[in-house]
Amino acid sequence: MNSDFAGSIAQEVDGHRSLLLDYSHALHADPEVSGDEHRAAERTRSILRQEGFTFDDNQPSAPTALSATFGSSDFVVTFCVEYDALPDIGHACGHNVNAAAALGAALALAPMADELDLTVHVLGTPSEESHGGKVDLIEEGFFAHTHAAAMVHASAHDSAGNSSLALNAWKVSFTGIAAHAASAPSAGINALDAVHIAQTAIAMARQQLPPRSVVSTVITRGGEAVNIIPDRTEIMVEMRSPLAEHLDVINDRVDKCLRAGALATDCGISIEAQGHTFADLRQNDDLVQAYVSAMADRGREISTEAEAVASTDMGNVSHVVPSIHPLIGYEVNGAVNHNSAFAAYGTSTSADLAVLDGAYGLARAMATAATDEALRSLLVERHRERGLS
Repeated sequence: MNSDFAGSIAQEVDGHRSLLLDYSHALHADPEVSGDEHRAAERTRSILRQEGFTFDDNQPSAPTALSATFGSSDFVVTFCVEYDALPDIGHACGHNVNAAAALGAALALAPMADELDLTVHVLGTPSEESHGGKVDLIEEGFFAHTHAAAMVHASAHDSAGNSSLALNAWKVSFTGIAAHAASAPSAGINALDAVHIAQTAIAMARQQLPPRSVVSTVITRGGEAVNIIPDRTEIMVEMRSPLAEHLDVINDRVDKCLRAGALATDCGISIEAQGHTFADLRQNDDLVQAYVSAMADRGREISTEAEAVASTDMGNVSHVVPSIHPLIGYEVNGAVNHNSAFAAYGTSTSADLAVLDGAYGLARAMATAATDEALRSLLVERHRERGLS
């Protein structure tokens, strides 16, 4: 990549330092859960307007999603700005860092969009922690013109190229008949027994599931009183696998285990999908290497690995568009994501540096995608294969 662009990107990131860190800190101080990120979305819109981005008349259906562009090239790079928080524990997954880094990358590239012959596209992507808002955006066509997509994710360490676990979740209800637990137990049908049988069957089935499968259950409704046979119980079941195609195998086996509980107890059963299925993350090797090379300029030696880490709806994006989703590390003193202790470090000096470094790395990677003739040609060809050019 032309070193002039590298220097210009660094200057742009540094020039937006106060704006980006104020934005990150504002999100952190005002966490909003999936689907309710109204203030986060408006903060993002306000900055994009201020920086000269254009909002198309056609916007995502979700009120907390947004789409904005800068530039007029047919070659489009999309930055996913992810800003939802977790119930009760705020930004314990570091999405304030994710959002600010992606936004910073977009702002850094915008002034040189013409020179790079690219269009900078920003998508506000809500509800990652719940139903998978990026899947909605895929289905609504907001990645249709994208040649490459990018974001970083907050972490305790740096990594690039890692995968994620494919995931889906069900809400399962068992329905029986209530009766007095002492004076008329035979008149009841115990919906809690159905849960126990189903959970036991799932535990027994784990040995035969595909390697590294994860099946988790939690009882969300177990009964109303100890002297009443429960007539309705509910559990949440979550299934994960390193490969999206293995989810079908897991789903089939778990479904049978759940229905075994209903059959054995004569209960009714209802299974309701919770949100979209998340695909496994498949990062583009060329974009990963461009990011790793860029981050060396910031003094970060990035490990590259294929190990699956948690789950993300960015996995679905990566099945449609060449993508990167590196982990950007900062000091969290041993805390792990989805823990309140992790949230406490989200506005530290180390986290602020992660915002700026992440913005630089993403911007450099996308600039490389635009200026490296071989890589650009590959991305254009991938886009053409999707029938969108």
